[in-house]
Amino acid sequence: MPNPPHEVPALTAHEEHPGWRAYLNTHMLICVFLGFTSGLPLFTLVYLVQAWLRSEGVNLKEIGLFALIQFPYTWKFVWAPLMDRYVPRLPGWRPGRRRGWMLLTQILVAGAIAALGFVSPRDSIWTVAALTALVAFFGASQDIVIDAYRRELLSDTQQGLGNAVHVNAYKIAALIPGSLALILSDHLPWTTVFAVTAAFMLPGMIMTLVVREPEVHGTPPKNLRDAIILPFREFVQRDGWRGALFVLAFIFLYKLGDTMATTLSTSFFLDIGFSRTQIGVIAKTTAFGASLAGGIIGGVWLVKIGIGRGLWIFGALQMISTLGFAWLAQVGPDSPVLAALYDFTVATSHLMSKLFAVFGASSQMQLDPKSVALALVFGLETFATGLTMAAFTAYIASTTDPRYTATQFALFTSLASVPRTLASAASGYVVAQIGWFDYFLACTALALPGMLLLVRIAPWRLRS
Repeated sequence: MPNPPHEVPALTAHEEHPGWRAYLNTHMLICVFLGFTSGLPLFTLVYLVQAWLRSEGVNLKEIGLFALIQFPYTWKFVWAPLMDRYVPRLPGWRPGRRRGWMLLTQILVAGAIAALGFVSPRDSIWTVAALTALVAFFGASQDIVIDAYRRELLSDTQQGLGNAVHVNAYKIAALIPGSLALILSDHLPWTTVFAVTAAFMLPGMIMTLVVREPEVHGTPPKNLRDAIILPFREFVQRDGWRGALFVLAFIFLYKLGDTMATTLSTSFFLDIGFSRTQIGVIAKTTAFGASLAGGIIGGVWLVKIGIGRGLWIFGALQMISTLGFAWLAQVGPDSPVLAALYDFTVATSHLMSKLFAVFGASSQMQLDPKSVALALVFGLETFATGLTMAAFTAYIASTTDPRYTATQFALFTSLASVPRTLASAASGYVVAQIGWFDYFLACTALALPGMLLLVRIAPWRLRS
């Protein structure tokens, strides 16, 4: 039997050194395919649809309103009980509760994305709005069942790495609508572009067809009333209302400081003198690689130290990285750190010039020390974010009861997304009042309540 879902799982004696099979196995491969499939609809809405609307002459005010269609990702817990209760059935094929919902939502997502290419925003903006709303609804529904499937598929010791692999594959999916599809749109009609984008749902569909239904733990809800009431009742009855409130408070607070620190990062970089090109080339490129590295390293590390200690260690690193923003806000030409970076960049540029000369090429590369500082600070921040996301997502998974995984996972992840909304709404006002340096100090302080709750949520001495 697995550990009780309210406990943060620890490695047992025979699992402390599981070898390469803990990292390279079929379960991790499934997480790659399903993570990619899970991320595709959201990034299609965020990147591709926005570019399509603008290129078709839709004004910025209307494009801004399209952000509202992402609400299903916040409210998905409302219909998640349906996916715990009902089992889709097809004539002659009974795929099971999780696989059935996965295949159905994947088909619907692909169909809705492809359908976008057959309408014109200039002629029928409301039809476009309806289709994008369907993409969001089907995509959020797919997330519900994929999260539940992953929780039931992975063992306790695999949760950290499996969730890290899922999150990284989710991020990589952004390259299809955010890069490939945009390039294709300069050469092909939008009908073809959206069809090609929708076709990238096929690997996830194939994976759903070939994998097995996860083992059922306990008795699933027998009716819709049970599917709605029992997940909440079970959660409260584990440790009473007090214990439930501690868990909910932790989920809400753990990433709050980090979220507030990064929500206005682009505006911060512009305000302290970086150009849009520097931000695009240095910060964003560094962030993508560092975030992926943090997720994978965090997942591998969690196999060794457990989710609980990972929350402690990675959370502390996240606070340190947030202080890096405060330093960057204050750095000046007389900074000793900047002087050291200058020496480092001069030496590096000289070494690169010699290396190019060996191959008969010339290089006039001269790195800017402040740009190096930007890469280091933002790279550390996004690396730490990757670490904490690996531990935090694994913790949320371990907190669900296998009988009601879809409902509880959807509820917890929806709660975890609330700080992002609040941060986006309030951060600008706070910066205007206190300035960037004090703002990042405040962000660091906001991480403390979540860290202090770890004393109750995952005590260090338990080696969880």
